[in-house]
Amino acid sequence: MNLADFDTLTFDCYGTLIDWETGILDGLRPLLERVKRPLTRDQVLEAHARHEASQQIYTPAKRYQELLAIVYKRLAEEWQVAATLAECIAYGKSIQNWPAFEDSPGALQYLKKHYKLVILSNIDNESFAYSNAKLQVEFDGVITAEDVGSYKPSLRNFEYLLEKLGDRGIRKEKILHTAESLFHDHKPANELGLASCWINRRHAKQGFGATLNPGTQPTFDFRFDSMGDLVKAHQQGSQQQ
Repeated sequence: MNLADFDTLTFDCYGTLIDWETGILDGLRPLLERVKRPLTRDQVLEAHARHEASQQIYTPAKRYQELLAIVYKRLAEEWQVAATLAECIAYGKSIQNWPAFEDSPGALQYLKKHYKLVILSNIDNESFAYSNAKLQVEFDGVITAEDVGSYKPSLRNFEYLLEKLGDRGIRKEKILHTAESLFHDHKPANELGLASCWINRRHAKQGFGATLNPGTQPTFDFRFDSMGDLVKAHQQGSQQQ
């Protein structure tokens, strides 16, 4: 298998193109400053992942920025810290400040010359508009959890993606799903027989950070530590598996 075998790259955004772990920690700072017991970076991210995944199951149609406001409330309760409604809402809106990974804009601009680029993200449309501006590229399609009414790893999101791309004549075998999260993206991609590329942004860290443990390790067709490495591999005609 070669990167040139595909004509469409579908992307997870947060954790892959946008540095959501930095964004999450920055957004939670007002809460963390009031927590009386020490928490490591990974403890914070893992607690966030747990509450986020649970809320996505119970309220799949809620917009992501509104869902994050509930996650903030649940974290405050778990850590026994008072939090106002205004703080919860502000955290949900903090998505607009989450930074892009340094290599994302340039990599996307390069890849745009060779592929159709499509977003498949657990985000709402308003919040994504802020992130899209940071990524500095015009995507050929944007599919959000708000559009579908459910959150990845639900297969509905991927089935919706395949249906809408199929309507445009894009065949499943020509799509490479490119993502960091084994839980949200690679596991459902495996279930649907969709080729995937793992951007392992946490290659120098232990654990799964802001995503849940996928349990059984999913498979993937390509693996790179960054978007920059994906670009280099494309330039070199990579057949990495």
